[in-house]
Amino acid sequence: MKSVKRMLVAMSLLLVLGINTMNAEEAEDKVEFGITADYYGKYIWRGQNLNDDPAFQPGFSAAYKGFTAGIWGSLETTDIFDNKGEFTEVDYYADYSADVPGVEGLGFSIGFIYYDFPNTDLLATTELYWGFSYDTFLSPSIKFYHDIDEAEGLYVSAGIGHSIDLGEDAPIGIDLGASIGWGDTNYNEYYWGTDSSGFNDLLLSAAFPFEIGGLSITPSVKYSILIDSDIKDADTYSSDDSEFFVGIGLSMAF
Repeated sequence: MKSVKRMLVAMSLLLVLGINTMNAEEAEDKVEFGITADYYGKYIWRGQNLNDDPAFQPGFSAAYKGFTAGIWGSLETTDIFDNKGEFTEVDYYADYSADVPGVEGLGFSIGFIYYDFPNTDLLATTELYWGFSYDTFLSPSIKFYHDIDEAEGLYVSAGIGHSIDLGEDAPIGIDLGASIGWGDTNYNEYYWGTDSSGFNDLLLSAAFPFEIGGLSITPSVKYSILIDSDIKDADTYSSDDSEFFVGIGLSMAF
């Protein structure tokens, strides 16, 4: 019940902030729906190996005038946890993104994520987030995730990215990215069992998107590295300090 109440508070806060900052004249007056279906060889989240076996991760979203709301889940494909064919995570989220008035190229986003873990013993929790992105070389961005529920901690993710233009006739694109994550004491204690803050993880990625008949297909390779020595020693999720994994994503907007 506590998680649901906090999720409702987060939704109300997002709505108020979004209404106060939205420029109605620039927003498109239509609802756009999106469907995604991703398949990864491992489920790695913020450096944590949540599942060393393949996972199927579908999602659905609706966007309107800068607002986006959606649902995303992770479905087990093996019997490693005796729950093959069941969802072990379902996330509900809402986001409002727009340009910062008077600052060319600077965008912001605010939102929340409610993490639920059906078919497991894990407790649901809620994060509020806010962040900025800048439309310039390497597209730098930073986002702050505040857990207001179980962890009551802060995780910060800073990233860069670059798309390589192969020309109009190229059948495939190349998107490169890198991000680094930092957790405060509460966050790291809850998720890793350590009692100190620090830089947690580094994620390197390369994606190769292409389109067939309105369907976007994106094969990708990713490499996740644990940074903090205390987290490496914690061995909470895996004894490996780094994880290499591949996947393919399908998406369609309508």
